[in-house]
Amino acid sequence: MKLRLALAAATCVSLPVVANAQPVTGVFVGLQAGTTLENSVAVNGTIGGYSASGRFGYRPGYTGIGTIGYGFGDGFRVQVDVDYIHNTPSKVTSAYPSLKLGRYDNKFGPMVNLVYDIPVGLPVFPYLGGGVGYQFYNSDYRAVPTGLQPASGSLTSGSFAYDLIAGAAYPVAALPGLSLTAEYRFMQLTSSENAKFSVTGGFPPGSAVPGSGKFGQESLHTFTVGARYAFGVAAPVAPPLAATPAAAPAPAPAKTYLVFFDWDKATLTSRAQQVIAEAAIDSQAVKTTVISVSGYTDTSGTPTYNQGLSLRRAKAVAAQLMTDGVPAAEIAIHAFGETHLLVPTGPGVREPQNRRVEIIVK
Repeated sequence: MKLRLALAAATCVSLPVVANAQPVTGVFVGLQAGTTLENSVAVNGTIGGYSASGRFGYRPGYTGIGTIGYGFGDGFRVQVDVDYIHNTPSKVTSAYPSLKLGRYDNKFGPMVNLVYDIPVGLPVFPYLGGGVGYQFYNSDYRAVPTGLQPASGSLTSGSFAYDLIAGAAYPVAALPGLSLTAEYRFMQLTSSENAKFSVTGGFPPGSAVPGSGKFGQESLHTFTVGARYAFGVAAPVAPPLAATPAAAPAPAPAKTYLVFFDWDKATLTSRAQQVIAEAAIDSQAVKTTVISVSGYTDTSGTPTYNQGLSLRRAKAVAAQLMTDGVPAAEIAIHAFGETHLLVPTGPGVREPQNRRVEIIVK
């Protein structure tokens, strides 16, 4: 019994979220923060005429990402991300004893990504994406070998890069347009870069010994959480309720006629005109007081667009009823968009029987 109550409560809580979970349409912005793990990087170079090679290791760092983009309403969106990634070198592993490192390793730059929100019928939208961009380097290294003089190095350059994205967004029902996000990114820099080094000390004491090194391609794993806001998202509006007709002695039973439409159309087919003509004749025979004309759509397209399309369909049917002799004062027009489906479907489904107008003669 307790399990049933818990499931019922969870369903009630998730319903407004599911109703609000729609693909992003229009302009949106986002902000994320988290941690970055940088893979070790191969370094080959010379110091004072001696060759040396090894791998630089890094401690976990921190990351910030700002986003602006545009959603097309069908699950696809394009976005420009500007990131800042900070890591700290930890050690050099080579044929010589491992050396401790310090200072910083920064990367920042723009990435252009194409992302797809996957409709899975849950209160969250998982998404996948990827893209390309450019990352600037700003690095400074300082090695302190045990019992030896310190060595320092620097690198200021840049590289083309690509990234792969996997994440999930949770729409906040109480704040339309706002979603909480959790995301993983893999970034690969495509260029190898050179750095200049100097070693203080040496012979004579206090002299500086020059050196240089070549860094291999760098790759990073980024884990972030954040928020995204889509502009122009309206709160869900409950469909208007038809007025309850006043009680009348022995009312005639209501008759319903269905008029169907092609996908994304509000024009009447020849069969639709025949059905409307039958409804007009029957309304005159029973001396009706009101004819309810209600427009609907399937779930393809955005809720805002479907609301307008259902209204255009209802108006097209009402205009044909007036052409067939029904007074305008007897016609009540309603538009319900993609709600009240005749055939239940998930989001983004083109179902012919849901593209309709219902004529109810009372």
